[in-house]
Amino acid sequence: MASAVNAKTCSFPIFGNSKRECSLIPSPPLPISHFSPPLQQSSSLYLTSTNSHPPPIVLHSRNLSSPSASKFAVMASSGQPGPLRVMISGAPASGKGTQCELITSKYGLVHIAAGDLLREEIASGSENGKLAKEYMEKGQLVPDEIVVMMVKERLLKPDSLEKGWLLDGYPRSLSQAIALKDFGFQPDIFVLLEIPEQVLVERVVGRRLDPVTGRIYHLKYSPPENEEIAARLTQRFDDTEEKVKLRLQTHNQNVEAVLSVYENIIVKVDGSMAKEDVFMQIDNALTKLLKQD
Repeated sequence: MASAVNAKTCSFPIFGNSKRECSLIPSPPLPISHFSPPLQQSSSLYLTSTNSHPPPIVLHSRNLSSPSASKFAVMASSGQPGPLRVMISGAPASGKGTQCELITSKYGLVHIAAGDLLREEIASGSENGKLAKEYMEKGQLVPDEIVVMMVKERLLKPDSLEKGWLLDGYPRSLSQAIALKDFGFQPDIFVLLEIPEQVLVERVVGRRLDPVTGRIYHLKYSPPENEEIAARLTQRFDDTEEKVKLRLQTHNQNVEAVLSVYENIIVKVDGSMAKEDVFMQIDNALTKLLKQD
């Protein structure tokens, strides 16, 4: 994958530059869903300010009476409102996809995942899609500059500008993060799902696919309903302990580089709890961000 991106600055508002970090404070154990492994202790999320005089930011919400309660807006010191912008990152089997569904359902953000975007661009026959297809047909990785342009154009579409966005698992490298920053895209918050490696390995190694229905099962946390289904389940070739550890190693190296770009707005969330409790942490962080004066 290419490491350099030629980026031109475009006009795009940047809000929420005050430094924030979060600390995790132990709280009583919480119930675990069938998708989550046992946990001895859960964590509650608190946001604290790392600077004594942050820039003045006024946060407000609109259309909260609508069923979706989706249009949250952030107003910076410039006085110009803008929608909420969120990045979320998590290792394979961290439950990131589930959390993205919960976040978009409550806040009405536009969910953007680079992999989905790449497939959509190829299917639509766009210029970026045609370029990406050429590389994929040769068995090569799609260069950073093509994917970054796809993401940039998606973030500048009217729905993203109006509703705000949730960037799922992207950027994945330092070069991608720098390219987005050069284009003027700055999130209000960077959510990082943290799960012990042994828990992630257990989640991945136990996954099974039903080739008939396409449903994903887990031998321990979400077993098949009957013997007939159990007999036909298959395992992905790379869902082995050895290969998942290699994937985690690569992920961790890339994430560390990306975090250096967003270190002042990172919120670390304990992702080993039940999905409802993980979302509660994320929801609390977003709510506190919106309520801060």
